[in-house]
Amino acid sequence: MSIQQTLQPVLQIAKEAGAAILKIYAQCEGIEIQRKADDSPLTAADQAANKVICNGLEKLPTVYPIVSEENKQVTKEIRQAYDYYWLVDPLDGTKEFIKRNGEFTVNIALIHKDRVVGGVVYTPVTDDLYWAAKGEGAFIQQDGKITQLHAPKFTLDQEGLQVVCSRSHLNEETQKFIDQLNNPVLVSKGSSLKFLELATGKAHLYPRVAPTMEWDTAAAQIIVEEAGGKVLQFGTEKPVVYNKDNLLNPFFVAYANVQD
Repeated sequence: MSIQQTLQPVLQIAKEAGAAILKIYAQCEGIEIQRKADDSPLTAADQAANKVICNGLEKLPTVYPIVSEENKQVTKEIRQAYDYYWLVDPLDGTKEFIKRNGEFTVNIALIHKDRVVGGVVYTPVTDDLYWAAKGEGAFIQQDGKITQLHAPKFTLDQEGLQVVCSRSHLNEETQKFIDQLNNPVLVSKGSSLKFLELATGKAHLYPRVAPTMEWDTAAAQIIVEEAGGKVLQFGTEKPVVYNKDNLLNPFFVAYANVQD
């Protein structure tokens, strides 16, 4: 079975998780916010989406281990023995969910050893569904129509590059990177939507000089890559890889189809 075929039932799982999120999102008042050990927010929507995703993935014909932000974390010794596994962020952009700006996503990635080979990203508020499989292209389903994604070609010295940034993490280091560009235009987005701006041709660069976890980036990274872009460790030509000893990502820059 190809990765593309493996992902097909996962598209529906992501949509079902999104529906669970929207039920709670519709409660304009009284959304209870808990705090994790790292002080990041946790809501009932994170937990509801995680339950839908884990239950769905465990019923697929081929069952792989699941590493989710909202599950108890397995040791690195067990995790690094996995051949294939699912890497899940059931609600990416919890801060955006709490702010009620709609910029949150459901992220489900398939990892093979240390590389992402498949990814599904769903945006519940807009009902847009994105997916990609290694070597098989990246796609969006929007208003019932499926379109293959192609990231825009550009050069780094080009004037007016669209640079997408986090609403919550536009720090001094990121600003220094942006200042090297030729009259760039900043685009603010939350969650993995920043990657999707590149894949859909709405932006050229996404510098991230702030912490992210592996589950924040994996699903959207493969969508950017299969659309013709790349995601490299900040200041290097090394790709961002997965299933490391520490699940914290290095700083990185995601590019649309950058030309030498």
